[in-house]
Amino acid sequence: MFAAFNSMTGNQRIAALAAAVFAFDQFTKLVVLRFLGLEQEHEVVPGFFKFVHWGNTGAAWSLFRHNNHILAGVSAVAMIALWIFRRHFEAHRLTGQVALGLLFGGIAGNLTDRLLPSRQHVIDFIRFYLHPRGGGEIGFPAFNIADSAICVGVGLLILLSWQVDRSRVTPRVEPASRAK
Repeated sequence: MFAAFNSMTGNQRIAALAAAVFAFDQFTKLVVLRFLGLEQEHEVVPGFFKFVHWGNTGAAWSLFRHNNHILAGVSAVAMIALWIFRRHFEAHRLTGQVALGLLFGGIAGNLTDRLLPSRQHVIDFIRFYLHPRGGGEIGFPAFNIADSAICVGVGLLILLSWQVDRSRVTPRVEPASRAK
């Protein structure tokens, strides 16, 4: 499998990883749809982790709620822009290809949720939380595989932006010293 991955072009690697992320994201969401009704929860590790079936018509942390169609448009534009400008995102390097594959797969997964008439919201199902002493529940917002791929992809691009690509650095030429 790795030999096949290594023999691919950069664009093929991006597409292959994006397809794998998309397929895994949609598979996990189909499992959630099969076993959990909307707003249902299944506690896996009491007081820490549960599977939920929450619909999100907003963006991260449910920001911009009830703007599903606008966010679908933003997602589509983002995918097109990322593809057009991929060379600015280190697409010539393996790490950049992985980052872009994660981003494309994640965006496509959530975009599919938004556009499918049977859903019209992103399916979030992974929830980490704690029960504080005073009662109630505090936790990280529910998320999904696509969200995870997007976050890791963005993180990789940030790390790449901090690295110096030696192949693109031109040596600095010092001016000749002045003769006296």
